[in-house]
Amino acid sequence: MAFAPSPIPSRTQYVLEAIKHAILTGRLSPGSPLVESELAAQFGVSKTPVREALKTLAGTGLVVMSQYKGVTVRTVDTAMAHEVYDVRLLLEPEALRRSISRKASLDDAAEALVRADEAADEAERSLANRDFHRALYVSCGNPLLARMLDEVRDQAALVSTVAWSASPSWEHEAQEHKEILRRARAGDGEGAARALHAHIASFVDRAFPAEEPTASAAQTRKA
Repeated sequence: MAFAPSPIPSRTQYVLEAIKHAILTGRLSPGSPLVESELAAQFGVSKTPVREALKTLAGTGLVVMSQYKGVTVRTVDTAMAHEVYDVRLLLEPEALRRSISRKASLDDAAEALVRADEAADEAERSLANRDFHRALYVSCGNPLLARMLDEVRDQAALVSTVAWSASPSWEHEAQEHKEILRRARAGDGEGAARALHAHIASFVDRAFPAEEPTASAAQTRKA
């Protein structure tokens, strides 16, 4: 019996995944310049696949293209972090609730937790945690809802990469992940959704506390 060979990724896809991995594992820090000619030389390709990869990454929000500054890794600040996590808070608990109601398999989520526990470094742990969260919502039964969460997934991972570099807190979050999975496997959709909401909210509030309004700003709002 003949087996079809595995598809070979395109040069653009190869470059895209390599740059994304470098960003989401902290090897390329926020604000780092991404120069087409340098990346082309690094990956042994022409500038065309690099240019296409950077356009795709700009579309997912991982890089920023500027007429004056060129292409840079997106900078994470408090406003950006809260915007991304606000979307997650609105959508992810509901997607998990629906996955549980459909009795979707949670084996991939459990396997991702094992990989996170056994990770050799922060990069592997970050990737495993991303897989855990996706496994919770991907079987929600609404492909559009899953795609919307996928669209902010990379930006959320960038936020967590920056937060962990300042204050490693994965052990605390790992315990929360296990509690979410325990409730989900028990069929407790509401309890799992509440635990997930609290997990997402506490992380962004802890890592990027919202700035308190100044006295003058507060007075202006009251006027």
